[in-house]
Amino acid sequence: MSDEPDAGTRKTGPGEPQKPLRRGWTTGACATAATKAALTALITGEFPDPVGIILPKGEVPFFPLALEGLGEGYAMAAIVKDAGDDPDVTHGATIISTVFPAEPGSGIIFAAGEGVGTVTLPGLPIQPGEAAINPVPRAMMCAICEEICAEYDLPADLVITISVPDGEEIAKKTWNPRLGIVGGISILGTTGIVHPFSCSSWIHSIHSGIDVARAANLTHVLGATGSTSEDAAQKIYNLPEIALLDMGDFAGGLLKYLRVHPIEKLTIAGGFAKLTKLAQGALDLHSSRSQIDMQFLWAEAEKLGADAAIKERILSANTAQEALEMTQGIGIDLARPIAERARTTALGVLRGAPVEVEVIVTDRKGNILARV
Repeated sequence: MSDEPDAGTRKTGPGEPQKPLRRGWTTGACATAATKAALTALITGEFPDPVGIILPKGEVPFFPLALEGLGEGYAMAAIVKDAGDDPDVTHGATIISTVFPAEPGSGIIFAAGEGVGTVTLPGLPIQPGEAAINPVPRAMMCAICEEICAEYDLPADLVITISVPDGEEIAKKTWNPRLGIVGGISILGTTGIVHPFSCSSWIHSIHSGIDVARAANLTHVLGATGSTSEDAAQKIYNLPEIALLDMGDFAGGLLKYLRVHPIEKLTIAGGFAKLTKLAQGALDLHSSRSQIDMQFLWAEAEKLGADAAIKERILSANTAQEALEMTQGIGIDLARPIAERARTTALGVLRGAPVEVEVIVTDRKGNILARV
C-alpha cells in the first residue's frame, strides 16, 4: 500500500521538523480490492497480491492480502484496513470479501457477512433489509467485477459477501446503532481515501441522522456537543434514539443540512465554552479550529452590569469556565446571553428555514444554566 503523504503534519520530538500526516484507505476501497482479488482467484485460481484498484479520482493504490481462500464454488480474500494517521475506529479491521457465482441473470448481489450491518430504517441511501454497503463502494465493486468478467467472457452474475470480524463491537463506537444499522459496521467511502483528521465522515453521519429522522416523520431532534449536555436535554424530552444527532463540534454541518432538509424543532445542547464559540459565530467548535474571545465575554458581562473591577480578571482568564465562575460569583448570569447569542447564530445559518431553535447551556455536571 502507498504511504504517500497527505496534507497536514504531525508533531515529533522537540526541535524536530513536523512529519507529514499519512493518509489511509476507506473500508470501501479495501472491500473493492479484496473483491477484485477474490474474483480473479475464482476465475483463474491465482490471487493477485498485492492487488491494485483505481479509485474514483484516478489514484491506484496497491493492497497486500492478509488472508486468501479458494474452495468449491467460492473464493475469499481479505485486507487489513490502514487508516493512515487518522484516529479511525476501523483502523486495523480485517475486511473480507467472499465471492460466489450467482444464478444466471441475477447480476451482482451484495450480502452482509459477519460484522457488517444491515439497514433497518428508511432515510439512508441503502434500502431497509440491504447490507450496509454504501452506493460508491457498491459501484466500485460492480465496475471491477464487470471488467474482470468481461475480460474472461463471463456473465457478471455474482454474490459478494463482505465480512468484518469484530465489526459488531466496532460498530458500537459509531453512529450505526442510532441510524438503525444493526449487526456491524458500514462499508463506506466516496473517494476511497481517508484524509487524516478529516471532518467529512462525522458530518456525513450527521446528515444521515437527519435523513433517518425525517424519514421517520420526527418533528424534534437534538444536537449536542457531548454526552453530558445530551443527557441533560434528554431528561427534559426523552426523545427516541434516532432523534439524537451527535453534533459534537460540527454545528455548521448540522445547521446547513437542516436549512435544506428542515425538521420542525431543533434543540442544541452544550457546555458553556462550546456554546460561547457558537455565540461568537463559530460553526466549528473544536479547540484547534476556534477560540474563546475573552473580550466577547467581557462585553456580555458588562451589558449585565459588571463593573471595571472585574474586567481585567475576565480578559486574563485562561478558560471560559473561569470567566463563568467569576461572573457567577458576583451574581451575573452570563449563560443566558450566551444561549441567546448562540441561538441567533443558529437562526442566521438556517436563513429562515422552518426550524424552531432552542438552546440549552449546561455546566460540566449536566446542570442546566440557561434554556432559550
